[in-house]
Order: sequence, then C-alpha cells, then structure tokens
Amino acid sequence: MAKARELHRRIRSVENTRQITKTMEMVATSKLKRAQDRVLAARPYAAALAEVIADLYSPELAERFPLLRRPAGGPRRVALVLITSNRGLCGAFNGNLIREARQRISALESAGVVVELHGIGRKGIGYFRYVGRALASQRQDIGDRPTPDHAVAVMTPLMERFAGGDLDAVEVVFAQFKSALSTPPTVMRILPVAPPPPVADRRTDGPGDGRGSPSAGPAVRRPANYLLRPSADEIVSAILPLYVRNQMFRALVETAAAEQGARRTAMKNATDSAGDMIDMLRRTFNRARQAQITQEIAEIVGGAEALKG
Repeated sequence: MAKARELHRRIRSVENTRQITKTMEMVATSKLKRAQDRVLAARPYAAALAEVIADLYSPELAERFPLLRRPAGGPRRVALVLITSNRGLCGAFNGNLIREARQRISALESAGVVVELHGIGRKGIGYFRYVGRALASQRQDIGDRPTPDHAVAVMTPLMERFAGGDLDAVEVVFAQFKSALSTPPTVMRILPVAPPPPVADRRTDGPGDGRGSPSAGPAVRRPANYLLRPSADEIVSAILPLYVRNQMFRALVETAAAEQGARRTAMKNATDSAGDMIDMLRRTFNRARQAQITQEIAEIVGGAEALKG
C-alpha cells in the first residue's frame, strides 16, 4: 500500500509540473509572436540604410569618417558584446551563445588581439563571473523587449571609443533568428562599418528564356537615383551612426525572439516528457494496485479455507 501511495504522490507532482511547463509554453508562444513582429519590422529599415551606404560609399569618403576606419595591420584591441537572456528554462540557448563567445575570444587572443568583454543578459554575465573573466561593462536591464534606446545606450560609448582610436573593432555575439526552430549563435562585426555590396540587377539584353524572363547575364550595378543635398559627406555622417545603432538593435531583437523560440521548444519538450512519465507511472501504479488486490483476495481465500479445515 505504501508503494501505491508513493506512486500516486509522484503522479500528482508530475501533473503539476506538466501544468507549469504547458503554461510557460503558451506564454512563450505569445511572446514569440510579438518578438517576431519586432524582428520583421526592424529588417526593412536596416536594409534601406545598408542600400544607401552602399550607393554613397567611396574610398575617398572612407578616409574621412572614423566609423569606416580600418586599422593597418589588423585590429589590436576588440570589444566583444555578448547578448544572452536574463532567465533560463530555454534549453541550450544560453550555453550555445556562451560557447560561441568563448571560441571567438580564444581565436582573437591566439592572434594576439586584446579582447574586452561586454555582457548583456544575466546568464552570460553570471558565467564569466564564475570563470573569473573580467567584464568591461554589463547590463541586465534590457530584458526580452529591447528598444532603440537600449541600442543607443550600448553603442554610443563604444562608437566614441572607436572613433577616438581606443578600439579597433566592435563585434557582437547574438542569436540570429531564422525561424522559431533555427536560431544559430552568430558573430557579427559592427565596427568598422563594412559597406554592403551594391545592389545589382541582371542584364536584360540576352535572348531570354522564351517567357519574357531576362537571361542570367553578368550582374551590373544599378545606378543610384539620388539628389544629394546638402552633400554626400553630411549624409554619410548622419547615416553611419544610425546604421551602427540599428545593427545592435537588430542583434537585440533577434536574440529576444530566439530566446522565446528556444523557451517554447524547451517547454514543449518538457511537457511531452512529463506526459510520457505520467503514463508510465500510471501503468506502474495500476500494476501495483492490481498486485495488492490479488494478494488481498488470496489472503481472504486462504483464511476462509483455514476456517473450513
């Protein structure tokens, strides 16, 4: 009887756990939809900025703007920004980001580069505190709803230090949001700004395919249809900081969306595992209960036979 009662208590405990994980899965699903909308809303603006920079970029302009400066001989001091979540229960999400940051730090330091680490998110900060790695800065107040102001607060001091020559590069480790199930950890270099490749159109003077489609000829640069006022210099000087901050904002919102996707997947797996465990415990409980009933019947029959004898 004691074993049956213990199994019954375990069944109730696992059912309560399953209810919690199911609720967390539903909450993560709701947050994922909003986070995904923010990611999709940020991408067109970033693409437009990249297109303008690609059209206006020239080697002459690059020499006059600090954010385009590339150090001779490669970078010697790099700021690495690691973005993780403030909460756990999202599977290997934070572990993968931390592993990617460790590999990047190891690769840079093996090349003789001085790396200063900046942490965003409690999980990454806690890990590097535990292993004794010094953090140049840390932020735990951004959470899962980053705003452009957060990106400005993170990037402004780094841009100032880069423009002053104190840093040679700024990189960010974040989770690239491809889908709810695909969020690979990614390293992106934000500074110096690398001009995106110019937009290209296919040649249309080939024979075609008979259906009105142009042939796959060599790509040519589409001319920019811009009237530059007051000047290209002033336009680039205004757009470059916006582009850099937008890159950090995209990294923040994509990591936030990836966190919710990872948490939903982890909680769904936990809910399914709890259901399987409940089924197994119920079968075990039924077998134990059946064995107990059989034993009681055998004892009653044995007692009756003893009274007859």
